Amino acid sequence: MKKVLLTGANGFIGRHTIPFLTKLGYEVHAICYPDNSDLSEGKNIFLHRCNLLNMEEQKQLLIEVKPTHLLHFAWYAVPGKYWTSLENLRWVQASMELLINFVENGGKRAVFAGTCAEYDWDYGYCIEGITPIRPQTLYGTCKNSLREIMVQFSKQTGVSSAWGRIFYLYGPFEEQSRFIPSVINSLLLNKPANCSHGRQIRDFLYVEDVASAFVALLQSEVQGAVNIASGIPISLKEVVSKIGEKLKRKDLIRLGTITVSSSEPPLLVADVRRLAKEVGWQPKYDLDRGLEQTIHWWRNYLKV
Repeated sequence: MKKVLLTGANGFIGRHTIPFLTKLGYEVHAICYPDNSDLSEGKNIFLHRCNLLNMEEQKQLLIEVKPTHLLHFAWYAVPGKYWTSLENLRWVQASMELLINFVENGGKRAVFAGTCAEYDWDYGYCIEGITPIRPQTLYGTCKNSLREIMVQFSKQTGVSSAWGRIFYLYGPFEEQSRFIPSVINSLLLNKPANCSHGRQIRDFLYVEDVASAFVALLQSEVQGAVNIASGIPISLKEVVSKIGEKLKRKDLIRLGTITVSSSEPPLLVADVRRLAKEVGWQPKYDLDRGLEQTIHWWRNYLKV
């Protein structure tokens, strides 16, 4: 049986991959740390409490599980802090150890989560292998450095690997302070939704689709970086307008009340031809359906 070690299993993306993995016949070994996870064990689902930053704990878990596949999402992700935190350096180190332990225990295929912050944002439209790599933050630099190490490590050891570059995602369990949930929550609670001018163009993908794309990438033999996105450009003010229409509270939207940072690019959209043609993956949700699912989840969460 195929065994997958899933890190960040109780995180925003990781939790959504579990149904896709079990459906494909994987024995899922999910790392939940700290142990405040609302996940539960079931048929072919095993939970592990392991601090991956503790190298001895990590090594012992890999010896115990001996996974054939590795899907790595765990990272420092505190909103507003992860861009510059020195914790990024610790996660590069832990992730390198994870790769070594994975291969030493018979691992065959590894997929890690990367970020659109690896690209040079001056270009706006991002294509794997063509758009220059020029991260402007410690987070993006650490992710890209790990990717480069992973490429050489794979050549040296023969392990199959891929790198999923995440763009903008949304959906159930997202941190409340982020863009889409902050607007939804404000309108659900009948409060003004303060926003920037909203002219920035972005590329959004529903989190369940992000999860299924990563599982499809894990299943494939595709190597290297692959953009995980919709490939569909949309302005932030259009997204806000859709949310306002669905909740019938467009009157509470306040465009232009938040200053836009000079470092924020006007355009950031992914080319997804590699994901579609080489991985063979297509999204299940368009933005309207994804927003409806997200609003429904937050309505239940807030009990409004």
